[in-house]
Formats: sequence, C-alpha cells, structure tokens
Amino acid sequence: MSTQDQARPPLPPFTHDTATIKVRLAEDAWNSRDPQRVSLAYSEDSQWRNRSEFPRGRAEIVDFLTRKWAKEVEYRLIKELWAFSGNRIAVRFAYEWLDHNGQWYRSYGNENWEFDELGLMQLRYASINDLAISAEQRLFHWPQGRRPDDHPGLSELGL
Repeated sequence: MSTQDQARPPLPPFTHDTATIKVRLAEDAWNSRDPQRVSLAYSEDSQWRNRSEFPRGRAEIVDFLTRKWAKEVEYRLIKELWAFSGNRIAVRFAYEWLDHNGQWYRSYGNENWEFDELGLMQLRYASINDLAISAEQRLFHWPQGRRPDDHPGLSELGL
C-alpha cells in the first residue's frame, strides 16, 4: 500500500461520532487551501460533481482546487453533518470568499459523500449556490486556516 493509499480514519461504517469527526477533518483540510493535502482524502479514482465540473481522480482534483482557490480569495468554510448511513455521509456547508474585484460571497451547499473501506472518499456530489454579500454581512471571522473550536457552527449562526 503506497503512502497515498493509507487508511484515513475514521472508517465506515460510521456512527454519529465518527461521521462528525470525518466532517470536521474534511472542513479542516479544505480550510488549509492546500490542494495536494486535500486530494489525499480521496481515492485514486474518486469521482466528483462540483457545480458544472466533474473531476476524476486526484490529479484532476488538485487542478480543480488550485483553480478554485486562485479565484476564491479569503476562503473560510464551515461544514455540518446532516445524515449518515454505512459508508455514506451527507453534509451541508457554507463558505465565504472574496473575488478579485472586491466582492464578498457566501456560498451555500450540500454534499453527498461515499467512502471506500480505507475511509477514502470515492464519490463526492456537491450542489452549491452563491450569494453576494457585503463585508459587513460576513460571519466567518477567523484567520485563514482551521476554524477555531470556539467559533460557532452553521446551526449556531442561523445558517
């Protein structure tokens, strides 16, 4: 087994606690804005649907995330567990970002995830909507990187 194919606990089948941990680990990785790091949570042949793009495999995932974070500056994400069963997890999320014209956005969405026996995500289906917001409407105010443990989640923020 190569380093890139090592198990990524928690492993399925998920419990409420392990699904919650898996969601937070995904949030933390995405908030790193490191495409290579993020890609290692996905199987080598992972299939995505993200808006109108359909990346396949880690190389395409890295390319996709590199483009994404070049466009979505000041990116901050919160994910929340919605449901789980066996090797599947559903999450809802919101993230805030700034474009190169100085316009802030809050993007809302849902993701459906399916994991292999190593805990690598093999399927990721995301539906996302963007809302232009003013700087005063922003709710995600931590330094870029991991969301602090004491920062409210989506439910606490009323999102």
